[in-house]
Amino acid sequence: MSASELVGAKPAIDEDKARAKRAARRRAGLLRQMVQWHWISAAICLIGTLMFAVTGITLNHAGDIEAKPRTVEVEGQLPAELVAVAKAAQTAKSTLPDPIRVWLAQEIGVKAPKAAAIEWTDEEAYVALPRPGGDGWVTFDAGTGEVLHETTSRGWIAYLNDLHKGRNSGPVWSLFLDVFAVGCVVFCITGLILMQLHSHARKLTWPLVGLGLLVPLILALLFIH
Repeated sequence: MSASELVGAKPAIDEDKARAKRAARRRAGLLRQMVQWHWISAAICLIGTLMFAVTGITLNHAGDIEAKPRTVEVEGQLPAELVAVAKAAQTAKSTLPDPIRVWLAQEIGVKAPKAAAIEWTDEEAYVALPRPGGDGWVTFDAGTGEVLHETTSRGWIAYLNDLHKGRNSGPVWSLFLDVFAVGCVVFCITGLILMQLHSHARKLTWPLVGLGLLVPLILALLFIH
C-alpha cells in the first residue's frame, strides 16, 4: 500500500474508532442509568414486595390457616340533644350526622368516615364499619338513644391479607398500591434492560426468561379450566 493510500485510510480508521467510543460511552451511560433506577426502585419496593410475596402464600393457603376471631361489644347512650339529631336524620333518611360521628369517636372510640351511609330499620340506625382483618358496625336507636358498637378481629394474618387485596383499606392505601405497582414495573423493566445489556456474557439469560414465561403459561393451559 502506498503512502497516499495509508494517509487516506487513516481518517476512516480514526472515524471508526470515534464511532465505537461514542457507542461505548452511550452504552455505559445507559448502563449507569438503568443500574441507578433499578436499585432505587428495588430499595423502595423491597419491603412491600416481601409483604406481598408472603401474603401471596397466606392467601393461597387461607383455608389451611386457622383464624380465631375476637369480638368486642361496647354499649353507650346518646345524650338528649343528639337523640334529637338522630330523629332528624331518621326523618330525612340522611347520612351519619357529624355531631353523632364526633360523639361516637370521643365516647366509644368509633372512627366512622364522614357522611357514612345509614341503614334504617324503624327507629334503629345501622352503620357498617368494615376494615382490614376484621369487621365492625355501630347501631343507635333514634327513639331511646341506645348505642351498640361491635368489632371483630380475625388476626394480623387476615389484616395483611386484606391489605394485599386492598379490601376495606381506604383511598390512601389504594393510591399507595398504584404507586407501588408502578415502582415494581420500573424495577422489572430496568432489570430486563440490564439483562439485555449483559446477555452477551450470560448465555442462560434468555432461556431462563423464556422459562419464566412458559412455566406459568403451560400450567394455566393444562391445569386451569
